[in-house]
Amino acid sequence: MNAILSNARGRWSSWVGLALLLAATGLPAAPQPDWTTPIAPFRIADDLYYVGSRDLASYLIVTPRGHILINSSLETSVPLIRASIEALGFRFKDVRILLISHAHGDHVAGSAELIRQTGAKYMVMDGDVPVVQSGGAQDFFYPDSRYPAAKVDRVLHDGDEVRLGGAVLTAHKTPGHTRGCTTWTLKARDAGRSYQVVIVGSWNVNPGFRLVDKPGQPASYPGIAADFTHTFQLLHQLPCDIFLGAHGAYFGMLAKLKRQQDDPAHNVWIDPQGYEDRVAEREAAFRAELARQSL
Repeated sequence: MNAILSNARGRWSSWVGLALLLAATGLPAAPQPDWTTPIAPFRIADDLYYVGSRDLASYLIVTPRGHILINSSLETSVPLIRASIEALGFRFKDVRILLISHAHGDHVAGSAELIRQTGAKYMVMDGDVPVVQSGGAQDFFYPDSRYPAAKVDRVLHDGDEVRLGGAVLTAHKTPGHTRGCTTWTLKARDAGRSYQVVIVGSWNVNPGFRLVDKPGQPASYPGIAADFTHTFQLLHQLPCDIFLGAHGAYFGMLAKLKRQQDDPAHNVWIDPQGYEDRVAEREAAFRAELARQSL
């Protein structure tokens, strides 16, 4: 493991060079700079690594039979993800399975290109399958936010397991943000102990989401409020030691990275209280918005 991390540091200068090259090409900018700003890839625990940008989270699970990647992010994120994987000493073409957190373009727009380059099998929760296969056209709220469509190889359902080379991930359907929003759980070891990992799909009521039916203004989709309620009930029940999410901001990633630099012996990703507090805070925001719209 130390050799892998040493290789990552040794390749970092060339990785930064690639990032600067990408910036110089004039590729379309994402709405938020942190979505496309590179960050050095890092190990979280066991064979679980972060290979995303400063805020768009992509996770690599390394196994002897190939790798699992969660989130392809933007179309322009694929070179960044590839460079991060290779900086860690792994082969991009060894990505065998591609998963997502939810079917919004900032997490799935790069899927078609990533699949083209790696041949990975695309596995998506049932409620999000029509969206990714239509390139965003079937999104209940953002039908004009289009991206390359990608064929789904396996339709997932709540509680399904994804297995590869000894790794086992469980797909929890946590709808509301999208119909098929997915929170992933798995086990990872660190310093001889086993930890429960939770990667939150999303818990946010986006601006403009309609949670209730009103004359001439139906809910964004039938049952959206009930879906959010179910999601928070489930998130409260999930055992969590290592707290992660679809965006780095969900789990205070940048602040935790700084803390880790100051105290390398401490695994800052082990944060069960942070998880409980964040779920409670997001549920309170949802309930406040539901009450406001119900007036």
